Amino acid sequence: MPEKYLLYEIQRYDHSGEFGPRHFSNCVRPGKGYAGNGRRQEATEADKTAVIPTDGWLKRGDAIGNSKKVSLSKALAKPAKYAGKKVIIEGVVVRSCKSEGCWAEVAEKQGEKSVRVKMKGHSFFIPLQSAGAAARVEGEFKVKTLTKAEVDHMIEEDGAKFENRNTDGTVTEVSFEATGIELKRS
Repeated sequence: MPEKYLLYEIQRYDHSGEFGPRHFSNCVRPGKGYAGNGRRQEATEADKTAVIPTDGWLKRGDAIGNSKKVSLSKALAKPAKYAGKKVIIEGVVVRSCKSEGCWAEVAEKQGEKSVRVKMKGHSFFIPLQSAGAAARVEGEFKVKTLTKAEVDHMIEEDGAKFENRNTDGTVTEVSFEATGIELKRS
């Protein structure tokens, strides 16, 4: 079977209640280190159904280190200040991927502004029922400008909605690439 390539990796919240990536079942991105061999990892049933404990932390990815802890609200107010710097954020999982557990939306508190957290390299996963869990996440903020063509395509093809479209038609997307995440139920 010939390899298929992920044409774009744009994730968004479209006000329909859905947030996150499109999932492509047979896609690979050579050279991106998904499993160390260029192939994207697949979540196992154990990854998808793991129970998040109340008396400890469910840990995925790299162990949380001693990076600087930053307030999510402050970081979202000035994302360029934190872009590319390894930091720790804490909050609650607002929603998460329902296919593989490869992303989560995390806010400091329910109802507050949130950030999309993508598991680095698609190399680790969280349970599909992670919404409502407390989260500690280590990684880097990413600030990316989506081109006018990308934005137009997403609007025309997917019905995407953007709150803050720039005057030139582009959109600035802020996301968080996690190297490790810990989850706990209250």
